[in-house]
Amino acid sequence: MSGAPGNEGWLKIVAVVKKRDDLSREEFLHEWHEVHPRLVRALPGLRQYRQNPSIEHHSAWPFDGIAELFFDSKAAIAAAYAGPEAKALFEHEERFLGEVTWSITQEREIEL
Repeated sequence: MSGAPGNEGWLKIVAVVKKRDDLSREEFLHEWHEVHPRLVRALPGLRQYRQNPSIEHHSAWPFDGIAELFFDSKAAIAAAYAGPEAKALFEHEERFLGEVTWSITQEREIEL
């Protein structure tokens, strides 16, 4: 299956991320925005990658951002995370992420 974002053909990993407590926001964002995308792009079968960092706010948010990784199927996700590219990705995540909670979702756009 293939499609475009908003098309119900793609599956999406949605990961809610929290930075490591010992990192500043700037250090976290540098690792996430500047270093991590190269490793994510190496995942076989990846169709699109989005980062959604939480905005700075006067009170703390419960998480620091959301990542979205788009694939054609569950089999494509399994293949992407079975290889050495995923191992490198997970090793890098230990450098800047304190917690990751994720789910595989299927996007459904609702008309306004």
